[in-house]
Amino acid sequence: MRIFKKDEEIEEGFQEIEELRETVVSANMPPQVEKAALKELDKLSKTGPSTAEYGIGTNYIDYMVSLPWNKMTEDNLDMNRAESILEQEHYGLTEIKDRILEHLAVRILKLSHGQRILVVDDEKMTRMNLNHVLTKDGYEVFVASSGSEALRLLEKGSFDVILTDLKMEEVDGLTVLEKAKAKDPTTEVIIITGYATVPTAVEAMQKGSYQFLAKPLKLVEVRSTIQKALMKKRARLQPKGPGLCFVGPPGTGKTSLGMSIAHSLEKKFTRISLAGMKDEAQIRGHRRSYVGALPGRIIQEIRRVEFKNPVFMLDELDKIGQDFKGDPASALLEVLDPEQNSQFMDHYLDVPFDLSKVMFIATANTTDLIPGPLLDRLEVLYLSGYTEKEKEKIAYKYLIPREIDEAGLSSNPPEFTTEAVQRIISEYTREAGLRNLQRQIASVCRKTARDVLKNQGNTAARKITHESVEQLLGPRKFYFEVAEAEDKVGVSTGLAWAETGGQIIFIEATRMKGEGRLLLTGSLGEVMKESAQAALSYIRSHTALFNIPEDFFEGQDIHVHVPAGATPKDGPSAGLTIAIALISLLTDRPCRRDVALTGELTLSGRILPVGGVKDKAMAAHRAGVKCVVFPDKNDGDLREIPEEIKNELEIITVGELREIVDKVLKEKGAPVNNPTT
Repeated sequence: MRIFKKDEEIEEGFQEIEELRETVVSANMPPQVEKAALKELDKLSKTGPSTAEYGIGTNYIDYMVSLPWNKMTEDNLDMNRAESILEQEHYGLTEIKDRILEHLAVRILKLSHGQRILVVDDEKMTRMNLNHVLTKDGYEVFVASSGSEALRLLEKGSFDVILTDLKMEEVDGLTVLEKAKAKDPTTEVIIITGYATVPTAVEAMQKGSYQFLAKPLKLVEVRSTIQKALMKKRARLQPKGPGLCFVGPPGTGKTSLGMSIAHSLEKKFTRISLAGMKDEAQIRGHRRSYVGALPGRIIQEIRRVEFKNPVFMLDELDKIGQDFKGDPASALLEVLDPEQNSQFMDHYLDVPFDLSKVMFIATANTTDLIPGPLLDRLEVLYLSGYTEKEKEKIAYKYLIPREIDEAGLSSNPPEFTTEAVQRIISEYTREAGLRNLQRQIASVCRKTARDVLKNQGNTAARKITHESVEQLLGPRKFYFEVAEAEDKVGVSTGLAWAETGGQIIFIEATRMKGEGRLLLTGSLGEVMKESAQAALSYIRSHTALFNIPEDFFEGQDIHVHVPAGATPKDGPSAGLTIAIALISLLTDRPCRRDVALTGELTLSGRILPVGGVKDKAMAAHRAGVKCVVFPDKNDGDLREIPEEIKNELEIITVGELREIVDKVLKEKGAPVNNPTT
């Protein structure tokens, strides 16, 4: 009985292996992959079905067969449709949309390129027949009656396929083959001859001939050979998926923009979050020697979408981790490099998988934490925040209709007045993106839905007004810190940039009896501390310029503080703001709070350029600032600032500190601006 049972197990295992073999052969995998799969099957045929190795091997074969080695979606290359979808689903973001349409234009030009075929033969009838047939098939056909004429045509232009006779006077077919390959190795040359011999065919193939056809020609064979040659060339010309990286504050629509790109191209969309990923195996997979081994997330998602050319989003690239298990960022180098990812090696598969057709899009809040080599493989596109007018338009076009539907108010939708939306934007949100605005609108809709249920007899449409916003959302959460603040001595307004976008900061400076120390507080980083020290040193070395006593630092301490002490702050761009606060303190001149400054200050008083100009200008506008000061070397970046903000802000550019002092500081004893009185 035991022997029978064992024989039965062997028989079942043999049948399973044969079924797997048939599946592998019919799966149309690349030759190298098919060879590896059949080799694994040969090992399994010598392994008992009850062993662990047998189960690991069958799972591996099943996974290999289920991958889309050659399965791709057909891209929709309609430019007008793509542009319409991007405009419909996202407001603004002109630079990003232009880049996507540029990518689409490249694909259209490459894939719609008419195939050029050169027919070279000294027999007139052969030339005429091939010209007639191939032109009818839609190819652009050129003919040459001799090898010499063919060489002249090659000098003037390039061809995708060349059909050339072997035996011709003066210049034969092999010479045409050599010249064509020397000019463009991707040109496929098909030799046709009535004098076919094995040595000649071998010589032609060694010199790079794609195929060797004997006369009399069979049109079916000619057409088939040309189609195969063009397929090989088209595969080489396929535009490689660009590695894009959307960088911007939270809530600016980075992920949803990736979904819109997939929609516009009619590609599959998939995403993985890299936040907190610490194990390299999550990208490259585990080797099959480990129990429970799996491929990496890249291959898993490709298998899930069932096509090898999806839009693949790598979310939160700047929050990737690293520990003793390896560096996932280094594993992504091969994934995102268009020169390497056609041979991506997952440890579990142990055979190359072509990722060059995948359109990779990464997202991040900032590029500071992305390793340099990885960032070098990405084309960075910045998504800045939205202006208040843009937020208002987005609220009416997208957010309000969506939240009304989510709250079940579609049959009797509330009406949001313009004043109500503007109040929600300015008094209940303070962000570069739209996430909190959506939450506040959702809160209004939920409270309205509750009110509808309480008053079931009242079916009149609700109207959300400026006054009802406070009743629904409570007291205002944000104030115009600058417009509602008074001018003070030793307090200057600065502009900073963080992961959440542009921000307003205040630099406070005071002095007291002491030992000539500079005290710095407010969770400042090393770079910002050095900026404060450089600002003080510049002032001490130019006391006469600002009418400050030379001994002002003796017998007293100077304390510089940046409020919001729980928030870490760093960067060189506060140097100019710190210097203005110190000069205001030491000259007893009030500093205009409605003027915001940013710039790196050197010991010689020069002001160096800074980043995040657009975000900082938008933050200044949100806070009620009337005038902003930028380094003059940032002139080019000022073009990125929206026109509506430029029209409401006075923008000044300076190259040295002394140029701006009198514009920012009032005269000693001048009346201060105090809106609260």
